Amino acid sequence: MKNRPGLPLSHPATLIATGLGIGLLPKAPGTWASLAALPVGWLIQTEFGAAGLLIAAAVTFAAGWWAAAWIAEASGIFDPGFVVIDEIAGQLLILAGAPLDWRFYLAAFLLFRLFDIWKPFPINWLDRTVKGGFGIMLDDVAAALYALILIAVGRGVAGV
Repeated sequence: MKNRPGLPLSHPATLIATGLGIGLLPKAPGTWASLAALPVGWLIQTEFGAAGLLIAAAVTFAAGWWAAAWIAEASGIFDPGFVVIDEIAGQLLILAGAPLDWRFYLAAFLLFRLFDIWKPFPINWLDRTVKGGFGIMLDDVAAALYALILIAVGRGVAGV
């Protein structure tokens, strides 16, 4: 039960929380989910701009909050590693601050993964303290905000 969602794969909460099954990959599911968000983010930004990405990140956060709460309850795990919708929401959020340039998308991916794994203060505090589906989602949003700051600095330096 330790590595199982506790709900059938066909359950909407499982599909959302695992990023359509990406979270069930055996190695680095959060990294795979963040990578999967890159082309999705590119398409959204191409069609709807940064505002579209912010809306997508907010909708993903809300759906993820609901799904992660269900999965945490059903699996009995406080913050299941197979829940990757938080990485997808965080990655979409940071992409809203990046221009449509593969170098910035790469930087956004690497910075987000760095802060999501490292969890400097207050991300580590949020990760330990805030419980349930909201807590599962919140530390990734905080990691994205750290990365957004560095992307903004990079944009300023690059004059983009």
